[in-house]
Amino acid sequence: MSGAERPEWVVREDASTTVLVALFVRQALGIRAPEELPHLRGAPAAPPAGDDDDARLLQRQWLAYWAMAVEPQAHPSPVPLDLVGGYETLAVLPVDGFDELRAAMAPLAADAVAFARWASDRYTMQARAGSASSYRAYASAIAEHERRVGRRAHSFELNVQVLPLTQRGVWWIGSLTIAVTDGLRGDVAAFDPAIQPIIAELA
Repeated sequence: MSGAERPEWVVREDASTTVLVALFVRQALGIRAPEELPHLRGAPAAPPAGDDDDARLLQRQWLAYWAMAVEPQAHPSPVPLDLVGGYETLAVLPVDGFDELRAAMAPLAADAVAFARWASDRYTMQARAGSASSYRAYASAIAEHERRVGRRAHSFELNVQVLPLTQRGVWWIGSLTIAVTDGLRGDVAAFDPAIQPIIAELA
């Protein structure tokens, strides 16, 4: 059967070091947005930044950086990008308009990179241990959706970032990307009902 006749779905699961670095920076700078997304476990948290012009400017720059970190293809920069010093290849910012964020990020580099590599490696080891279950988790949710609606699932793509967040849950962090708490992802009984609304929205 050709791809045109048979809908296809693609789920990519990861714990991206780029995303982890961006969240580490958010937490260390006391940036509140996005309000609904919890903090990272084990990473330092500054008090929430104030509501003055400097704090709002930093938050605006971070939100633009965050969008590029989560879905770079969907948020291309109108100006060239440049690596942020000390972050290896894990953080890039546009060369213009991000001086304040670049300066604020500088002292956080070593800790941010170390945390991101640790969390990503931890996810990789856990995923490798349960590699067969990764596909099954999504396939069973899609099969359940198909039974419920009485038709084949539409073609869709979904990126899943499995992150060490302080609260269990699932959050949209991009148009095709969700964040899932690592503890929830590892709990088969809880993960299936948690992912169902996401699948229903896409498929």
